[in-house]
Amino acid sequence: MVLPRNKTKIKNSFTKGCFFVKIRLYFSLIMQLNTPVSALTRVGEATQKYLARLGVKNARELLYYFPFRYEDYSRLLKIKQLTEGEMVTVKVKIELISNKRTPRWRKIITEALVSDDTGSLRVVWFNQPFLIKNLKPGDLVYLSGKVQTDMIGSELLSPAYEKVTIKETANTARLVPVYPLTEGITQKQLRFLITQVIGLAERLPEWLPDKIRRDFNLIKLGDAVKGIHFPDDQKHLDLATHRLKFDEVFVLQLQSELARLEKNTITAPQIVFKEAEIKEFVQSLPYALTKAQKIAAWEILKDTGRTVPMNRLLSGDVGSGKTIVAAITAFNAALNSLQTAVMAPTEILAKQHFDSFVKLLGGKVKIALLTRSQIYLHGLDFTSTSKKGQKEELLAKVNGGEIKIVIGTHALLNEDVVYPNLGLVVVDEQHRFGVNQRRIIKSKGEGVHFLSMTATPIPRSLALMLYGDLDISILNEMPAGRKKILTRLVEPHNRNKAYEFIRAQVKTGRQVFVICPLIEEKEKNGGEAIEVLSPYSLTNDKKTVMTEYEKLSQKIFPDLKVNYLHGKMKSEEKEKIMQDFKNHVFDILVSTSVVEVGVDVPNAAVMMIEDAEKFGLAQLHQFRGRVGRSVHQSYCFIFTSNTSQKVLDRLKFFEGTNDGFKLAEHDLEIRGPGEVYGTVQSGLMNLRLAKLTDREIIKISREAAKTVAKEWDKYPSLKKELKEWEQKVHLE
Repeated sequence: MVLPRNKTKIKNSFTKGCFFVKIRLYFSLIMQLNTPVSALTRVGEATQKYLARLGVKNARELLYYFPFRYEDYSRLLKIKQLTEGEMVTVKVKIELISNKRTPRWRKIITEALVSDDTGSLRVVWFNQPFLIKNLKPGDLVYLSGKVQTDMIGSELLSPAYEKVTIKETANTARLVPVYPLTEGITQKQLRFLITQVIGLAERLPEWLPDKIRRDFNLIKLGDAVKGIHFPDDQKHLDLATHRLKFDEVFVLQLQSELARLEKNTITAPQIVFKEAEIKEFVQSLPYALTKAQKIAAWEILKDTGRTVPMNRLLSGDVGSGKTIVAAITAFNAALNSLQTAVMAPTEILAKQHFDSFVKLLGGKVKIALLTRSQIYLHGLDFTSTSKKGQKEELLAKVNGGEIKIVIGTHALLNEDVVYPNLGLVVVDEQHRFGVNQRRIIKSKGEGVHFLSMTATPIPRSLALMLYGDLDISILNEMPAGRKKILTRLVEPHNRNKAYEFIRAQVKTGRQVFVICPLIEEKEKNGGEAIEVLSPYSLTNDKKTVMTEYEKLSQKIFPDLKVNYLHGKMKSEEKEKIMQDFKNHVFDILVSTSVVEVGVDVPNAAVMMIEDAEKFGLAQLHQFRGRVGRSVHQSYCFIFTSNTSQKVLDRLKFFEGTNDGFKLAEHDLEIRGPGEVYGTVQSGLMNLRLAKLTDREIIKISREAAKTVAKEWDKYPSLKKELKEWEQKVHLE
């Protein structure tokens, strides 16, 4: 069979009635899973860019772009059977169809009269004048939509339509998929594109062993992917959803189970609990540990006292005191003549940890800071005056085992950093490091104990799904004496009152953070501004750092000192600005989310967040945690110009809730784990369907993972799948 090379020739070769059938036949012969979407019919340069916003660049990604709900148009009724409010499909003949302009609203409406052997029905479409070119009197069509009734009789308003000549419908007469969209893409357009690639579902490699599929009643992967897009019926949809949810959770559980088994084969250095010294240290602190801190510290000390490597996650709310727990653990390691490496994602956070550790342990342990641009030693003096010479001295003291606690960024991974007695690795904000980076730091020692820390509250139910058998410690108490941050959702007409309040706070000596979603008006990504539409992001009118800086410094607070900060600045510049802010060189800092984690400015008492609906609740909570870090009463003002009731309800929930774990649970319910915790930097990128409430699936996937892990060498297809998955995600 000779296929025409030119798309235009291909299109012209198809007769109108068999368009879908022939287009599928053609593409099934030439298309592969890695075929770019640009090869699909009706995908031009603009559509290609819109699809890229959705993360869809090839046929495989299109297959894995799942619907989030369905319209049930599977009920095929006769016209005389229609009743008010039902979602139905009718098979009818078009008798009349025409356009007319409404004099009052000046809009074009398309009116049609359709009929079957039981009666006639009125149909109305708004602002779709092109329909009279597609639909002609005499055409047999499926119409799907909601029935409405008035004094004249029944009618369908703006129903989906497809001609009866099409073998398989995509928009009518079935369970119709509804997808998350971006501007420039319609539901009908996306369904049309998926009909072109759905045949490729059969070519998806079946990676689950037959035994697992049989034991847990799972359909084939190809059938599941077909069924998630175009299910034959509700049963088919249920089976497809069950299989794909299982896949998502199973990979997480399998990775965790294999890590647990591997950990049990490695011998770790036993860090003996130095009870007298640790108790003396805790009693010397100027504050009492919370109950949660005591429990977490004891869990970690017990783990590190064993010869099996610890692998524990310390999840604590903003300001819950994770640093002191890590310091106790590191001090105990030092008392055992072992070294601790503390790795942070940014230089600002690494320097802050260094300052905290020096304040807590400075008189007891030798501590160093090593980042790309910063070198500090505490407890030892440099003999060299040059930066290069000081770095060589620091490395020599680390490599010689003289320095017991080394704090830094990715610089700790360099080959020239050698730890002769590494016993403990602490990684802060561990989700911001890749799997390989964490593997490298752990490989610097023999079976080291590993402690991950995160300031993003992770509910225990989610942590169990994500981390399987990883041990979890949760800090859900705030230190005594810390004042509750007062949060207010500010309506637009009260903005000036908020400005007046901020001015009054600055006059009393306090400082202010202002957070904006973007740096500049046209922030670029690959040449164009990008934003995927969601129920919480309904406009592109974003506040930006530079416009807000100019407005605040020139118009609102010309008498106050205002500065700005964003992630595109050089590290040295960011460090200087944050240090100047901490030293009260200026009053107001306008910033992007670069200050989300770890920045400690005790004098800052006001957090002002512009376009708050653009951020998740967990992220808003992180911003709020940048204030309230001293004895001063602190405040958080959130602003939005969005009038959506969903947006306002969500922000009001944030206004009334200071518990980060409750906020995280709420965000999970309404947004899903991928949006809450990031779709690139965690294993949640693959959790498109599974939810925390899928307890049965979580349970059986864990059983399956344990079964497979015991005989891991028998499953090469699983090894390949897991390797590909680990390359895509950053997950401990």
